[in-house]
Amino acid sequence: MPQVTLTVNGQNHTVEVESRTLLVELLREKLRLTGTHVGCDTSQCGACVVHINGDSVKACTILAVQAEGAQVTTIEGLAAADGALHPMQEAFREYHALQCGFCTPGMVMSAIDLVQKNPQGLTEHDIREGLDGNICRCTGYHNIVKAIAAAAEVMHGKRAELAPAG
Repeated sequence: MPQVTLTVNGQNHTVEVESRTLLVELLREKLRLTGTHVGCDTSQCGACVVHINGDSVKACTILAVQAEGAQVTTIEGLAAADGALHPMQEAFREYHALQCGFCTPGMVMSAIDLVQKNPQGLTEHDIREGLDGNICRCTGYHNIVKAIAAAAEVMHGKRAELAPAG
């Protein structure tokens, strides 16, 4: 069986996998990082989004062997060592941008990538368009959009912290 060596959330791993193993399977089953969810098995829902070398990618669309040498960040790798949440995680919490929470890890990972790639700012339309490919069946997206807009301001230094949801 082939081996894949990659760095996940700052830790190096060498894992033996079958050639057909998807990255999402490696993360969940071999590394026990279960925050990356499998929601649809058709790459449409976005619950499995992770960052590979800084870009958001649906982990169900890439074979584990394709991630050889990659830097992978999952939802578990976002919080600081002291437990402080990433600004996007904090915004989702503060703005009640989740209900059942199943889609939340993929939404957060996609949103971080969207914000990082748009330092000039994002409109509500930009955010909604940027979330295309991430499905939430519970929230209606309104609070998700508000959370992303608030986190974007913090991430780009336009405000020091999140204001409480009102």
